[in-house]
Amino acid sequence: MTAIFQGRAYAMVTDHQDDASSCPWNEREAELLAITLELLQEHGYDRLSVEAVATKAKASKATMYRRWPSKADLVLAAFIQGTRDTAIPPRTGSLRGDLLEIGRATCQQSKEHMRTMRAVLNEMSHNPGLQDAMQEKFGLQRKMVIDGVLAAAVERGEIDASAINEEIFDLLPGYLVFRSLVSDRPPTEDTVRAVVDSVLLPSLMGARGR
Repeated sequence: MTAIFQGRAYAMVTDHQDDASSCPWNEREAELLAITLELLQEHGYDRLSVEAVATKAKASKATMYRRWPSKADLVLAAFIQGTRDTAIPPRTGSLRGDLLEIGRATCQQSKEHMRTMRAVLNEMSHNPGLQDAMQEKFGLQRKMVIDGVLAAAVERGEIDASAINEEIFDLLPGYLVFRSLVSDRPPTEDTVRAVVDSVLLPSLMGARGR
């Protein structure tokens, strides 16, 4: 179990989450990444080039390659920048509210960045370095969000710490992303509520009665 559940330790976890969700790029770099996302959504991964981004942004190609050595690095950075909002832990005051917010944000980001996500996942299949970067810069940040939400629920007495296990972390975002990318039934708010109310909450709260 990776969450920290008591007093000041929990505050340290949530402070670290806020640091993790802060922008790792300066204003100009964020602008370049926004242009990358725009061109990616217009033309797709195969037709995207670092040169095209540099031209549209009136930037030096050398500068871009120093910051992002390959197109895959650039696209991953653009994806992370475009989905930074989902790296901020919700604080609705209840476990159900927090999980619903995570689900809604995941659905929205999946809808907005579907082409980018497909491109990144495809590139990851034959680029181990990109897979490691995706896990480190995206996956672990999102896991920390769930960590914080569950830790807060333990602090409030909504669930027992014993209910939390590693299998829970990917269930909500993983299912919603799958539905967005693979299924012909994209997730809706009803989907989010069903997963939260019928799967996650019974699993997490059921341990209190055992």
